[in-house]
Amino acid sequence: MQQIEIKIEKHDFRTNEAFKTLRTNIEFAGEDIQIIGLTSATPNEGKSTISFELARSFAEGGKRTLLIDADLRKSVMRSRYKMGKVRYGLTNVLVKKVEVEDAICETDIPDFHMIFAGPVPPNPSELLGGKSFKRMIEYGRENYDIVIIDAPPIGSVIDAAVISKKCDGMMIVIESGAISYRFARKMVEQLKVADARILGVILNKVNMSGKGYYGKYYGRYYGRYYGKYYGKYYGNYYGHGDENDSE
Repeated sequence: MQQIEIKIEKHDFRTNEAFKTLRTNIEFAGEDIQIIGLTSATPNEGKSTISFELARSFAEGGKRTLLIDADLRKSVMRSRYKMGKVRYGLTNVLVKKVEVEDAICETDIPDFHMIFAGPVPPNPSELLGGKSFKRMIEYGRENYDIVIIDAPPIGSVIDAAVISKKCDGMMIVIESGAISYRFARKMVEQLKVADARILGVILNKVNMSGKGYYGKYYGRYYGRYYGKYYGKYYGNYYGHGDENDSE
């Protein structure tokens, strides 16, 4: 097992609460939900950020958690979150160069382990649909409470549909105002064709500044409510920063 340190970005109180709420909603989705995949329609909607923060939230909640970076074509996690050398990744496992244990990275966050994507292969879809990936998922099911899989955007490649067949449920990340209703429906239909169980949709990058529907009707109310009752204590504890809006 490899050892790494995680680069952690501090969030404001509202962002931390959002991830705790998401974690709780998934826990109430059913006891059989252990392997969870996240996908989006297009790149840069925030899928990888949410995958990481959701996995971290589960670990901080006492769940033994494994985060798998399965975006083999265009991974962003290795450059964004890692501090330290990573020798092996998911691709190395799928081509049977190493065992799953060799590719797992133990982080400095208790109960939080990661598998990074590794080298870009010429045949990602075939590897993700193969027996090696299935065995790796079985390993995760036996050794972890929760496995989060960061899948590629389903609107770009078929990889996410292939991954969904191995998951207990899929979450769809949609950037507010970025894609059409028709495109979103097409994405849902693609997952349904793969017999995926869709747990829900995560609306990301919502403008809470007061402009637009969500900012006007939700941002103002919750901003005042939480700011009045919790802002002083949690603001000092967590620190203040911008909301996590990147991919």
